[in-house]
Amino acid sequence: MVAYQVTGEDNPVDLVHAVGSVSHLELFWDIPEAAWLIERLSSFARLIRFDKRGTGMSDSPSGPATLEERTDDIRAVMDAVGSERAFIFGTSEGGTMASVFAATYPERTSGLILWGTQATWIRDDDYPWGSTIEEGLAEIAVLAEQGLTDEYLFGLGAGVDSVMPEEEKAPLRRLFKSATSPGALAAMERMNLEIDIRDILPTIHVPTLVMNRSNDPVAHIDAARDLASRIDGARFVEIPGDVHIFFKGPEAEQIVAEIEEFVTGSRPILGIERSLATVMFTDIVDSTRRASELGDRAWRELVERHHRIIRGLLARSRGTEMDTAGDGFFATFDGPARAVRCALAAVDAVRPLGIQIRAGVHTGEVETIDGKAGGIAVVIGARIAGSADASEVLASSTVKDLTAGSGLTFTDAGERGLKGVPDRWRVFRATDG
Repeated sequence: MVAYQVTGEDNPVDLVHAVGSVSHLELFWDIPEAAWLIERLSSFARLIRFDKRGTGMSDSPSGPATLEERTDDIRAVMDAVGSERAFIFGTSEGGTMASVFAATYPERTSGLILWGTQATWIRDDDYPWGSTIEEGLAEIAVLAEQGLTDEYLFGLGAGVDSVMPEEEKAPLRRLFKSATSPGALAAMERMNLEIDIRDILPTIHVPTLVMNRSNDPVAHIDAARDLASRIDGARFVEIPGDVHIFFKGPEAEQIVAEIEEFVTGSRPILGIERSLATVMFTDIVDSTRRASELGDRAWRELVERHHRIIRGLLARSRGTEMDTAGDGFFATFDGPARAVRCALAAVDAVRPLGIQIRAGVHTGEVETIDGKAGGIAVVIGARIAGSADASEVLASSTVKDLTAGSGLTFTDAGERGLKGVPDRWRVFRATDG
C-alpha cells in the first residue's frame, strides 16, 4: 500500500509531488516551512503527495523499490485519486522518478518540474559532478553501521545548513528516523548510486521547468544545467542560495512563484512594501580558520551558541531577524540607535566564546516582499559590514546623522568603495559613549 494525501481539492489543476530520499506525510506538517509549502502549493493546485514504498506511512517491500516501481507508484496514486493528467514535481532524488514518468506517460503529464536534481549522482570521465563510487559507498557504510547521524541529516546528505538552530533540526530528525530504518535507507542509497537517466532525458516531450540553487551543496548547478540541456525546450532557472531543501531559505517564495506560473500560466503578484528601516549585518571574523582548528562538531556547537546570543540581543533591541547565512546575521530595526547598540553589544557578548564579529549598520528605504527584505539599502548595509575590521561596528553617515543626542559616538573611518554600489561612501566607527 502506498500512502497519499490530497489538499487543495477545489483547484482545477493537479500537481503530484515526488519527494527526495524519504518522507512522512504526517510528520511533514510538524516542520513550519514544510507546512507552509503544502498550503502554498495547495492554493493554486490540487496537491497530491505520497510516501514512496518503504518510507513514511507506506508499506515496506521485501527490498528497496526499484526506479521502475517508484515510477509506477506515481501512476497508481494518480489512479487512486482520479487524476487523469497532472504536473509532476520531482525534488532531489525524486526528480529521477518524475523524469521517467514524464517520458513514459506523456499523455498523463501536463508538465515536468525538477528541483535540485542530477541525472546521475556519480561522477565519471564525461560527468564531473557528484561523488565517486568509492565516496558514495563509504557514506552508505556509515549509514548501515551507525544509523542516521547529524552529519548525514544536516550536512551534504540533506543539504540543510549545518548551523541551523536546534529547534529546526529536531522535527527533521524525527521525520527521517520515523520515515525509514537505517538499513532500508542504506539499501536505497546503494541502489541510487546505480541510477543514470541521461539517456532517457531526450525522450521527454512535455513542458519542463528545471530549477537549482547557485551553490546547492547536493545538486551541482552545472549538473542541473546539463540535465535541462538534454530535455528539448526545457526552461532552466537559477535560484540564489546554498541550501538544498527548497522550502528552506528566503528564496522559497520565489521558487513557488516560478512553479505557480508554470502550472497556472500566471505569476502571483508579490506584495511589495517600502519603508524606512535600519539594517544590521554581522558575521564571524576568520570563521574558516576557526572552523578548521575546532573541527566540524565543535564549530557547529560554537556557532549555535553565537546564534543564541545574537537572537537574545535582537529580542531585547526590537530587532527582526531577516536571514541567517552560515555564521552571519541580517536583521532590521525601526530605529538606528537600537541597531547600533545591538551591534556593539553583540561584539562584546561573543568575545567570551573566543571569537570576534564585525558589523555594519545603515538606514534607508527597504523593500519588503512577502516578508523578505531587499533593495539598495540592504546591499549598502551588507557592504559596510564586509569592510569592517574584527570587533568593529561601522555605520553610514545616515545612521550618524539620525542618532544625534543618543549618546553614541562616531569616529570618521574614511570613504569606502562599496562593491555594486555607486559612488564612494563615508563610514563611521561607532562606540557607546
